[in-house]
Amino acid sequence: MEAVARRRTRDRLWVVHWLMAGLFVALYAAGMVMVDLPRSEFRGSLYGLHKSLGVLVLLFLTARIVLVLGTLTPARPKRWWVNALLHTALYTFMVLVPMTGYLLSNSGGHGVALFGLPLPSLVGKERVLHEAMENAHGWLAYTFAAFVAVHLAAQRKWAAATWKRLTVRNA
Repeated sequence: MEAVARRRTRDRLWVVHWLMAGLFVALYAAGMVMVDLPRSEFRGSLYGLHKSLGVLVLLFLTARIVLVLGTLTPARPKRWWVNALLHTALYTFMVLVPMTGYLLSNSGGHGVALFGLPLPSLVGKERVLHEAMENAHGWLAYTFAAFVAVHLAAQRKWAAATWKRLTVRNA
């Protein structure tokens, strides 16, 4: 019974993992495009979408943390601490990047909404904080992307095994 529940939780984690991965790809793409666009209605819509996806990431992250805490086991593979450090960094960036974006919007005098539903402002308009959050949001996003690249490189064995299973089954 417990094994079935643990398997369901792992399946849910897998779904949330890939939903978040897709959201982060969309966030990066929107972020890279929107900052270079001239002021227009499209640019404003893209900013709104970017903010909504950022809030959605925070909601999924909360669910993911709850699910992860339910699957922790005492078994530790070799070099478990490397995996723990990498995932701690990834989760830290998954919180910091959207939070600095939220503060960036608020400190610039702009609201944040989740697909049209207005969310509370955490801070008022503040030029110095806005400049700090602008720098932090960009640098944290790029640093997070670097950690994601390390995470992808670390998954090469899993990817190779999955590819082998898929190609052998279909051959």
